[in-house]
Amino acid sequence: MNKLANIYRLGVKELRGLAHDRILSIFIIWAFSVGIYTAATAASRELHNAPIAVVDEDSSALSSRIINAFYGPYFNTPQLIGLNDIDPSMDEGTYTFVLDIPPNFSRDVQAGKNPDIQVNIDATRMTQAFIGATYIRNIIVRELAEFTRDSSKGFELPISLNTYVKFNPNLTGSWYGAVMELINNVTLLSIILTGAALVREREHGTIEHLLVMPIGAAEVMLAKVWSMGLVVLIAAGLSIYIVIKGALAVPIIGSVPLFMIGALLHLFATTSIGIFLGTIARNMPQLGILMILVILPLQMLSGAITPRESMPDIVQNIMLIAPTTHFVNLSQAILYRGASFDVVWPQFVAIIGIGAVFFMLALSLFRRSLAASQ
Repeated sequence: MNKLANIYRLGVKELRGLAHDRILSIFIIWAFSVGIYTAATAASRELHNAPIAVVDEDSSALSSRIINAFYGPYFNTPQLIGLNDIDPSMDEGTYTFVLDIPPNFSRDVQAGKNPDIQVNIDATRMTQAFIGATYIRNIIVRELAEFTRDSSKGFELPISLNTYVKFNPNLTGSWYGAVMELINNVTLLSIILTGAALVREREHGTIEHLLVMPIGAAEVMLAKVWSMGLVVLIAAGLSIYIVIKGALAVPIIGSVPLFMIGALLHLFATTSIGIFLGTIARNMPQLGILMILVILPLQMLSGAITPRESMPDIVQNIMLIAPTTHFVNLSQAILYRGASFDVVWPQFVAIIGIGAVFFMLALSLFRRSLAASQ
């Protein structure tokens, strides 16, 4: 009971210290409010007002139909240019897409042939190029299907493509970006707060006060874990209801309490990582450098930004020892797809095991650091 009381009092001390640290307090509020809102809305992940031009060498009703099918908000009004203007205009960055409709295109389509439309893409605009190529293909296929269905030849395309989007049916980028930013901020803030709390003890000289008190290293660690984890957990919960569901109107169909339980287990692992880094670092600048080396791989390779399936196998296997990989997996399953505990329990078990390992490693290093300071 005395140890539990020590852990509680030391945790309250950490909370008071954080309350008096205006910079960190403002950073927490910003990260879970303005940071999430701007990350979800500022950078558009959809095709929007893409500049496009068309070289119409056919000048038929079908070519006009295809040209008129490109409209906002996905594309700007198509500009008609000459064949010799393709390379200069794309070199200047005037257009991202240029379509070249060949001569006799309409006649060949009605004759049952398979003529080609050349699509020139400026791939330096990578996001628009990747999404826009799919949009252009779908638009042309749709117009060809409608045209041939109305023609006397009755020509039909060899396939019929029906797309059903099960989750996020409108493909709204802010729905995905808001939740992913929340997940990233939970990891980022938990590591920063615990690491900064330990470094702050060393810089202010209060670590020596702890050494002369009848408390152990585990009590000091657990106090920082529960206090800083509680701050991040409360901030994440408020952000879900106020920013994500309120301001951004993202429909969270899964169980928020189940997600919060997963976040709590994840915080146990990431706060232990923060203490590990805070023990290694001797001052805040060193902690900042270590944060860059740790946070970037955890966020970039965990599946929060790019699918893990697109990464090399060796990277996928290595990242299985990172708690963020399993946290991203369970968060997407719960918040996007409404998964229950029966689906995500393997991720829960993995996070518990990884968190225990990181906690023991951090505790061992912290004990050696305290012993060296005596």
